[in-house]
Amino acid sequence: MVTGDNIYTAKAIALECGILHTTETIEQHAIIEGRDFRNYSEDERLKIADKIVVMGRSSPTDKFYLVQALRKGGHVVAVTGDGTNDAPALHEADIGLSMGIQGTEVAKGSSDIIILDDNFSSVVKVVRWGRSVYANIQKFIQFQLTVNIAALAINFVAATSSGDVPLTAVQLLWVNLIMDTLGALALATETPTDRLMKRPPVGRREPLITNIMWRNIMVQAFYQVTVLLILTFKGNDILNLKHDNTARANKIFNEFNSRKPDEINIFQGLRSSHLFVGIMSFTLVIQVLIVEFAGKFASTTPLNWEKWIYCIVIGFISWPLAAIVKLIPVPATPFLDYFSLNN
Repeated sequence: MVTGDNIYTAKAIALECGILHTTETIEQHAIIEGRDFRNYSEDERLKIADKIVVMGRSSPTDKFYLVQALRKGGHVVAVTGDGTNDAPALHEADIGLSMGIQGTEVAKGSSDIIILDDNFSSVVKVVRWGRSVYANIQKFIQFQLTVNIAALAINFVAATSSGDVPLTAVQLLWVNLIMDTLGALALATETPTDRLMKRPPVGRREPLITNIMWRNIMVQAFYQVTVLLILTFKGNDILNLKHDNTARANKIFNEFNSRKPDEINIFQGLRSSHLFVGIMSFTLVIQVLIVEFAGKFASTTPLNWEKWIYCIVIGFISWPLAAIVKLIPVPATPFLDYFSLNN
């Protein structure tokens, strides 16, 4: 908290707001006056900026110096303000938030986000939905990469070994265009959850595809490729079943796994995700219609109830497999850093 009030008033307000706690040991530089911070050298300000919790008797220059020091230290900085004096700090910050009613035109002009109703709790909604959009993008990327890796691997291996492409152009169109488009719509419309607000903020340089996602992608893709290769070469002998319908069943089941990349309970909040349930139901109905009635167009063969059960069981196995895999810890170092030229 940075304020122009004296240090004792600032401390009292910070205690009341929960920024400071009476039971905690206040470290050196946790409470500081603006003039003291201003008199430090630039290097000294960089060292103590992380420790500051409350700054009293601050001037616009002190706020600017603090934001500058935090950004140089690698932090993503958000600043709130409503006065003309706050403009330099609002402009310097990564995200500047000003009040739409009480804020001055200068402050609003220097801000990235204007809170129209002057209700600070609106910031929580902004962060909540922002994190939800980011998480939904990650969910779809995990689903999309798994689909593409499995499809490319099965086509490449089968084509090079037997000379026949297992998935026809129409089937690839259904897998990569219709299913992925519907999958993107289903995963992108997931509503925010309380769990999102318990996560730490995403760092400026953190990869979009996390180690957790790579773990899930590799295991699910390996499972799908293994099953499809077995069905491609030995499916008629083992289950009298071809791979094409099983491939799409795997993808439908795996889309549920993609809902919760880091949670075992993939059905949590499913009742409130009406659009997701609707899209999955629509995809399943279209899949059944294509298999049963579009044989000449899609190169499919109608299945009896026994073969449908086989497809469902093979797809269902991906759920307990995903739950087991999520118990495996992942390293903190990003996966792609192991292949970096700098290393």
